[in-house]
Amino acid sequence: MKASRFTTEQIIGILQEHAAGARVAELMRRHGISRPTLYAWKKKYGDLQLSEAKRLRALEDEDARLKRLVAQQALNLQILKDVLGKGR
Repeated sequence: MKASRFTTEQIIGILQEHAAGARVAELMRRHGISRPTLYAWKKKYGDLQLSEAKRLRALEDEDARLKRLVAQQALNLQILKDVLGKGR
């Protein structure tokens, strides 16, 4: 997945500008984003505060780490099954 040019803090700042009444066209021009990007961010981050967004990011990082760990364990298990199966 492509990394965003914007940090979570910047995205929340842009969304707060939008919530404060800034026009979408102005936000798009000033920050160099598209309308779909703005609404995708709004869907993902909604009304999150900065502390909540940091916690969300930490949870996403932990989830990714755990998924890698499970995949590695599954691979190790498959290798052991292959080795034990060939020894018989």
